[in-house]
Amino acid sequence: MVTAPKRVFDGRPTVLGHRGSGRGTVDGNAENSLESILAGVASGLRWVEFDVRRTADDLLVVGHHPTLDDGSWVADLDGPGATALGMVTLDTVLTALPDGIGVNIDLKTSLEDALRPREATTAALLAPVLRDLVAGDRAAGRPVLVSSFDPASLLVIGELAPVLPRGLLAWVGFPLRKAIPAAVHLGVDAVAAHWSSFGPNGVDRAPSFRSAAYAVDVAHRAGLEVVVWCPGADVATELLSAGVDAVVVDDVPTTLAALRGQAD
Repeated sequence: MVTAPKRVFDGRPTVLGHRGSGRGTVDGNAENSLESILAGVASGLRWVEFDVRRTADDLLVVGHHPTLDDGSWVADLDGPGATALGMVTLDTVLTALPDGIGVNIDLKTSLEDALRPREATTAALLAPVLRDLVAGDRAAGRPVLVSSFDPASLLVIGELAPVLPRGLLAWVGFPLRKAIPAAVHLGVDAVAAHWSSFGPNGVDRAPSFRSAAYAVDVAHRAGLEVVVWCPGADVATELLSAGVDAVVVDDVPTTLAALRGQAD
């Protein structure tokens, strides 16, 4: 049975910093580093987005790619090995963030999760951490959204921490006509699509497209909030005008300034 969706952004158009202050290196801060995340907050963000995955000994660390610059696989490293190579732990980030700053965690599963029982997967490790965070930080007002490209991980989160809002991530160019119904009937609270999904693109070669505003309206009527990832400032402006609830952006200082008055 699909439950009523949870509200995430409370009707306020929201800008989230992608991997902190943006993908790659922004103002000298590497993506998914503590410095990048805190710099995004210092720029005026109310929300930050970053990626979380697990090490071989089940430490939750922040990082997008399954490998590091030296070729090491994060899933093969123990916690001390991962932090020695520059990864920051989830606990460190959550402790350092000011009260009230929202976190959108992109849950990265690993290939090796296929060999683990459901209760030992990356999603199962993350669920109690965020469940306790929400319970403990409720007075501080820290909102949380867990998103993933892996629908099974969202099911695990829903089973173990039903209080947490969840969002289904869709791949570059993935059709909204598929992503929106999938998110609704998966029982999650948001759909997060790449900006290219909102119009004709080189991946989805359908002969015609519904307008972005139409797709967003359908999602809203179905109870979903709509997040767009990686639009430039011009596209973000267009999609916010079409009614999307949030944009996850790169180059936070520049994009946040461009969107001032439309979203924050």
